Amino acid sequence: MPSLPLWKWLLGALCAFNIGVAKTGMPGLGILVIPLFVFTVGDARQSAGWLLPILISADVFAVFYYRRHAAANRLFTLLPSVIVGMGIGAYVLRYDDTVIRPIVATIIILMLTLYLIRKRSVNPLPTEGAFYSSLYGSFAGFATMVANAAGPIMNVYLLSKRLTREEFVATGAWFFFLVNLTKVPVYVQHGMIDGQSLAFDAAMLPASIAGALAGRALLEKIPQKVFEVSVLVLAFIATAVLFVPAK
Repeated sequence: MPSLPLWKWLLGALCAFNIGVAKTGMPGLGILVIPLFVFTVGDARQSAGWLLPILISADVFAVFYYRRHAAANRLFTLLPSVIVGMGIGAYVLRYDDTVIRPIVATIIILMLTLYLIRKRSVNPLPTEGAFYSSLYGSFAGFATMVANAAGPIMNVYLLSKRLTREEFVATGAWFFFLVNLTKVPVYVQHGMIDGQSLAFDAAMLPASIAGALAGRALLEKIPQKVFEVSVLVLAFIATAVLFVPAK
């Protein structure tokens, strides 16, 4: 078990709780955990590895609960470009976090801007086709590999598909569950997951489950319009935080 001060254990539990809420009720909340978790671990690069098992545990809960709502056809066209983006991200992991974070934040800002332009335009930007899917898929694959930060990109992509709240959460849950599993061997190879990190993650499991249960109740009470606006606002706030140096 890692030797951490009490405040870091409490901050880690708060992050795990918020991840659970994000996975089952408020997707935009998830990326806010990323900068907070850096303070828990004390190292921006290692925090991605420590966070991954917590994300996967919450993914399992979300996939199980919303298993009948997933719009799987929305993901198939993304997969090839996601794999390419993850491959590039795996290579970039060798660089320092001060290089990675601004790159990820810039990608997210571009995707959010693209969505808002499409939303407000009289002649909306196309949301279908190989180019559109490849653009979002490659950026999402890259961002998730280097910083577990693909949430805003996938949120914008899924919002453009006009899914219901349940379909939105379910489809995102399946995407991240599969993608996060493929990241495990890469993180292990880079020394970002080890015995101490897994012991810490196991201790955070109750908080993650509690958050997932809370997220379910939250999703059922939020109107569709409020849900979409909340996702976008949280994504912009979280992206601004990513531009702030972790140390």
